[in-house]
Amino acid sequence: MKIAVSGKGGVGKTLIAGGLASGFYERQLKTIALDADSSPNLGLTLGLTPEETRKIIPISENKQLVESKTNTGYSHIYNLNFSVDDIVKQYAVPTPLGPNLIVMGTVHSMGAGCMCAPTAVVRAMLRHLVVEINEAVVLDLEAGVEHIGRGTASQVDALLIIADSNKKSLEIAKHIHDLAFKAGMKQLYLIGNRVMNDTQKQVIETYAKDNGLELLATIPWDQKIIDADMEGVTPLKNKDIGAVKAISNICGLLIEKTSKQKA
Repeated sequence: MKIAVSGKGGVGKTLIAGGLASGFYERQLKTIALDADSSPNLGLTLGLTPEETRKIIPISENKQLVESKTNTGYSHIYNLNFSVDDIVKQYAVPTPLGPNLIVMGTVHSMGAGCMCAPTAVVRAMLRHLVVEINEAVVLDLEAGVEHIGRGTASQVDALLIIADSNKKSLEIAKHIHDLAFKAGMKQLYLIGNRVMNDTQKQVIETYAKDNGLELLATIPWDQKIIDADMEGVTPLKNKDIGAVKAISNICGLLIEKTSKQKA
């Protein structure tokens, strides 16, 4: 099972991605968390220290790895037929909350020269990573629509689009949904995050209904999330937080829906 998490920057998608990975692991699924954000901090959410996260070299920036996978000996001609099993074994970092973490990084094109080789490796990670029974992969995408546009997320079983009650985040959620739908992705779900009251919940529900978005769940706002971030600790360790419970419940919903789809 492969789940991707996307949305406007600042809507809390990394916490949700980390919560999903942690939730799947707690349900006895072998879990890999893939951080594809341009500002990777999924490791912090999964309990790694800042020092530990800074030591991780993103796959897209690992020149030696990229060259070993794609080099043909000819300029601007890349090998696109390679295995990624060894990448998982060598570069997956165990986290305190259980899931193994791989920081994929993002691919920038402006001023960076040709990024075909790093892009090929990043895409291959999703295309060839075999998710067998009782295994799960959670992908924390870069904010916005970059990975959808590049086709990086085309192999996922479900795309979660995170938004709050802010109109801008909802509009971006619709844009992501429409682009993913055109790309052939089937299971597209809106998640309403940081919901403070019934009014905000109603705004999200109404927008989803009026724009053809399937609202899977809403996650309540909780000051304890803010407090944990300020203290530099992951809030996912506190199972009494309402938002953490809500994210865990989403794990169950996704397992159920994905199982029905594959049946």
